Formats: sequence, C-alpha cells, structure tokens
Amino acid sequence: MRIFPGLLCWLAVIILLLPGPSVANEGRIDEMVVTNSDREVLLYFQVRDFMTPEMEEGVKSGLPLTMIFLVELHRQRWGWRDRKLVELEFTHVLSYDSLKDEYRVTREEEEGRVVSTASLAEARRLLGRVSGLAVLPLSELEPDQTYSLSAKARLAEKSRPPLLGRLLPFRRLWSFETDWHSVEFYY
Repeated sequence: MRIFPGLLCWLAVIILLLPGPSVANEGRIDEMVVTNSDREVLLYFQVRDFMTPEMEEGVKSGLPLTMIFLVELHRQRWGWRDRKLVELEFTHVLSYDSLKDEYRVTREEEEGRVVSTASLAEARRLLGRVSGLAVLPLSELEPDQTYSLSAKARLAEKSRPPLLGRLLPFRRLWSFETDWHSVEFYY
C-alpha cells in the first residue's frame, strides 16, 4: 500500500502541534477546610498548579485571567438523593497594570475587593485562594446530620486570547478545570 508523502507531512505537522501530557494543566484544590464562626459555615481552600507560562505571558501583556469558583453544600440523606442546600458561583480576576508594574486580583465574593502586589507568585496565590467564604448561616443546618461541602475551579472562556482560543492546540494551553473536591462534616 502506497502512502502519499504530502499526507504524511500534514499528519506529522498535526501531531507536532498537539501539546503533550507535560503541557496539560493539572490544577488541584488543596488545603480545603470547613469551619464555622458563631453564625456561619466558612470555607477555606487554595487552588494550585493551574497557571501555565503562556497564561503568565498573556496576563503580563494585558489579558485579564478570570477564575470561576463553584461551591455546593449538600445534606447527605442515606437511601435518598442528597439535598442541595447551597450553590454558589463567584470569580477572581487577575490583571496587570503595566504603568504601575503591579498585579491586581479582584475578588467578587469580597464585594469586589482589589488586592495589588508586585509579585506574580503572590498574585497567583491570591487568584487561587478562597479565604473565609460564608457559605450558609448555621441556623439553616439541621443538628445531627452529615453534610458535604464541594468546590471546583475553572478558567473562564473569556480569558483565552481571542484568535488563539479557536485553535485546538492553543486552547489546551489556556484551559484549566479542577475536579470537585469535597469535605464531609457532621453538625
């Protein structure tokens, strides 16, 4: 069987353009803690290993990076479907101000509070950090029940560069989503 040389060249180009496993973005949620104040259930966690060098370059050249967080609280019921009590969605946005040479992280769940830093490493940490999120008033929890609090993070589609976002190999460089991470607690 004869294979056309042109077809082999195109196949080689396509294979070379596809990123390998080392390029894949394997972000994860770490240090997830559920606690309470005197009135509310509070959530703390950190998203790690989510930013690629291409994302860092994009932010440095003026593209804002938007991370979407999803949080769900379920009351577990044995023999029944778990009951969803809360479903929250909020964003953190990382941008770069080239005039002041500083990074800014805007946190939607903190009434749009902006934190500025000169360090990209610190900005990355702030972008992925959820600290003291008020999930639900304690008065809405039933005593002697088991609950499951889950969180997930993903990069917003609008964060991708407009032209490169349509090309499959580059889409993977700007793609990020964690698995659901859950903590069970008894109240």
